[in-house]
Amino acid sequence: MPQTLSVIKADIGGFVGHSAMHPEVLNEGRERLAQAVQSGLLIDAQAQACGDDMFLIMSHDRGQDNVDIHRFAWDTFVSGTEIAKKLKLYGAGQDLLVDAFSGNIRGMGPGSAELELVERQSEPVMVFMGDKTSSGSFNLPFYKMFSDPFNTAGLVIAEALHAGFAYEVQDLKNHKKIVFNSPEEIYDLLVFIGSPAHYAIKRVVARSTGEVAAVSSTEKLSLIAGRYVGKDDPTAIVRMQGAFPAVGEVLEPFTTPYIVEGFMRGSHYGPWMPVAMADATPSRFDGPPRVVALGFQLANGKLVGPRDMFADVSFNNARQEANDISDFLRKHGPFEPHRLPLDEMEYTTMPAVAAKMANRWADI
Repeated sequence: MPQTLSVIKADIGGFVGHSAMHPEVLNEGRERLAQAVQSGLLIDAQAQACGDDMFLIMSHDRGQDNVDIHRFAWDTFVSGTEIAKKLKLYGAGQDLLVDAFSGNIRGMGPGSAELELVERQSEPVMVFMGDKTSSGSFNLPFYKMFSDPFNTAGLVIAEALHAGFAYEVQDLKNHKKIVFNSPEEIYDLLVFIGSPAHYAIKRVVARSTGEVAAVSSTEKLSLIAGRYVGKDDPTAIVRMQGAFPAVGEVLEPFTTPYIVEGFMRGSHYGPWMPVAMADATPSRFDGPPRVVALGFQLANGKLVGPRDMFADVSFNNARQEANDISDFLRKHGPFEPHRLPLDEMEYTTMPAVAAKMANRWADI
């Protein structure tokens, strides 16, 4: 019987500033999830946090884009927002961009990644949670996991992976999508996914079985709101082993803290630091951007776990490198390449400043 793993997330208030989530807000999410499991809406569920974002990890049998599941997530975020307002937390409800639920959480502010599957004899999955970065940040890790034999040895030596993978890429600004097959179209694929602010990998499919291997949230807050209201803080789900990369191959891309968009006010580039849950509280210049990896075994829809996969000394070098890169980039202050290029600053104060100065420019 097919099951669906849904991860729906939102920033509904930070403690202190944008650095973390208050325990009372997170507990509200956990209590509501427990009630949903008891009522039969969900098979199993957990509420977790990365930085100031709440991630609802939910297992159910209602399929993707289910109205009841999405309404429940929305109502949970609204309820948590009320607590955040009572505590006067910063940015209370900032990702809830509309006043009322309208049938699907997409386009309303929160991000979502949903993956439908039929459980195998053993079903390991990874849930990634990002903070202080934007949708499209999983482009490079997904490419490494599913197309780079230097990262994923199984592409060469495992028959189940040798057929390659297909990528659904979304054009975030023009609301279009396209599918690229790997390995034969990787050069074409890279032309687009190398610009993650414009193009984002939504899902990856195993060509040997037709099963979805990975999915990410691609909602872009600034495009929905028309202004800067916070970063997208994406999430992703990845299936592992068998016809998919092994656990170590899924984690390997994060041994290098690749540069992503985000950091302070969402207007800077910085290294994406892989951290344990205890360290998922960015405070230096609202960063560096963080990513957490939670490993689960699915057992008849039950979430066995999580294992905190980045709570491992083998990622210490990546964390040190991220701090070193941050030191270097911060010295650039408001100059590129630390600050985002102008075309990505259009949702900040830049248009207002440009309008104010428009009549002061003179022809050369």
